[in-house]
Amino acid sequence: MIFVNRWLTMILTKQYRCIHSASCRCTKGHLSEDVIFLVFQHLNWNPKLIATLSCVCKWFDDLAKRVLWKEFCRTRAPKMMIDLQSSGSHNVDGNWRALGKLLIYCSGCKRGGLFNSIHIPGHFVYRTRFSRTSGKSFLLPQCRTDVLYVSDPCEHLDQGDEGDVGFFRGVFKSFSMSKVRKMLIKRGAQLHPTEVCPYCKAKLWNMVQAQMIPQSASCRLGAYEDCIEYYVCLNGHMLGICTLLPLSDSEEASELE
Repeated sequence: MIFVNRWLTMILTKQYRCIHSASCRCTKGHLSEDVIFLVFQHLNWNPKLIATLSCVCKWFDDLAKRVLWKEFCRTRAPKMMIDLQSSGSHNVDGNWRALGKLLIYCSGCKRGGLFNSIHIPGHFVYRTRFSRTSGKSFLLPQCRTDVLYVSDPCEHLDQGDEGDVGFFRGVFKSFSMSKVRKMLIKRGAQLHPTEVCPYCKAKLWNMVQAQMIPQSASCRLGAYEDCIEYYVCLNGHMLGICTLLPLSDSEEASELE
């Protein structure tokens, strides 16, 4: 670990120009991709160090996007990654860095943003469970052949008038070929005029405006039916907010589902 920290410090402090980009400063040349791969494998694909390396220069940023974030995702959620790639694609919609961020980052919300009424800062989460089974509850019956992975809600309790707030996020498999996307286009759903996906910066569809949120979503979340809202971006990332029921009420909601 001491060696790795010194190595990263060396990269950040050297003042030679990077041979891959005239606009940035880096070491004179680079270690091979194989060496960097082995170093980060030893670090168990630490996301903070991957993000740090990405800031060094364009060459390291490209390596992180192509290799390091991909291995991070495969290590953090191996079964989910196998499923997302099982259609034959060697990549995922929106790139590996965006997916890596989605796995570990709760986007929160800002007043006047996607979810107007409240400000809760985004933050990293240590561990989140994503479920394909839960994802079915967020799809209309005619779209339930689509594959959607959704997280458990990240709970932010006692938010004043808003009560107990939950944020959830997810990702579609092969969103470009999904029934949800086709229905959004068929219904003429409008993209949000200013806000973009916090994970990949793509435009967002409002699922409330498209009238595509089934009752089963609130049951799955343990939330009030009229207090759930979520968006889906052009790359198939989903982010949403809900007001959570008190624990005893949410248990009853689960029984109804």
